[in-house]
Amino acid sequence: MLKKTLKVQKKQSLLPFLTPTKMSLTITLVQSTLHWESIDANLRMFDEKLANIEDTDVIILPEMFTTGFSMNAESLAETMEGSKAIAWMKEKAQALKAVLTGSLIIKEGAHYYNRLLWVEPNGRQLHYDKKHLFTMAKEDLYFSAGTEKLIIHYKGWKIAPFVCYDLRFPAWNRNLEDYDLAFYVANWPAKRSFHWRSLLTARAIENQAYVVAVNRVGVDGKGFSYSGDSSVLSPIGELLYHQADEEAVFTTTLTKEHLHAMRQQYPFLGDRDVYSMDG
Repeated sequence: MLKKTLKVQKKQSLLPFLTPTKMSLTITLVQSTLHWESIDANLRMFDEKLANIEDTDVIILPEMFTTGFSMNAESLAETMEGSKAIAWMKEKAQALKAVLTGSLIIKEGAHYYNRLLWVEPNGRQLHYDKKHLFTMAKEDLYFSAGTEKLIIHYKGWKIAPFVCYDLRFPAWNRNLEDYDLAFYVANWPAKRSFHWRSLLTARAIENQAYVVAVNRVGVDGKGFSYSGDSSVLSPIGELLYHQADEEAVFTTTLTKEHLHAMRQQYPFLGDRDVYSMDG
């Protein structure tokens, strides 16, 4: 069994963290139903949903947006080199001049990952493998857990991606790298929507960062219902956007001015405990 230890590190200056800037970032959330275990049907559906999106920097799709939250990894997995979905993401990113991101079932060697892909218009591609696998659905029996966080530097912003169940674990989400924005892609069931909404608020407040969360709606192939509750929260936990139950495509612009103003007015991060997780 992997043992985790927390190591307290020397606190670093927050001066670079608080340097003001006029940069903004426009984000589009795509809250959608998903076709169960059908990559082709989902790609066709998202073709239609993305067709009218303009003037945005980042488009966020749900967790396992090509299949739904299926444990049928062996049959549904694609590879990084031969993925129809990744090729589609690259094409869309270039056409829309925006980053496209969401998670897929990916096979690498003998392992399967719930892998979030970040695909930029210029073809640059990054990925984050879901760290916390959802044991209640036996995800840990079919997938391998990721071991590394990802901080994306894009258009002057530092962005931390997470996948669904990761949201429950504040140590993994902790803003040690001084990120500006955390985003979550999910298939989070409706019966625990109160947990979803509460934890998103907590993550925004404790990390003094924007939080953007995209969850699916509808009913999956196993009969689980999803209420969406996709949200945007400010660095002090204000709810800037929320949509439940219905499909929605929503675009908003986040500003560094507001981020830095909140951190200067409430400089809680300067007193934070700084630690790392070693496996």
